[in-house]
Amino acid sequence: MPDIETFIANFQTAVDFQDPVEIRADTRLTDLQEWDSLAALATIVMFDMEYGKAITGHHLKACATISDLFALAA
Repeated sequence: MPDIETFIANFQTAVDFQDPVEIRADTRLTDLQEWDSLAALATIVMFDMEYGKAITGHHLKACATISDLFALAA
């Protein structure tokens, strides 16, 4: 199982934020300015490539925070 710091680093790389943004476990996805359909797609691809997990938009809609996303990787 990955640790939360590695997960956050992978998430930041996958989403490719234009400006540096501080992300913590309790960061709300809706608070991220660049959280949009492209970021969601990049997150789905990250789960497949980095964690071997298939998730869908339905899974993402159920997540409010980075911790919620991290729980999907377990």
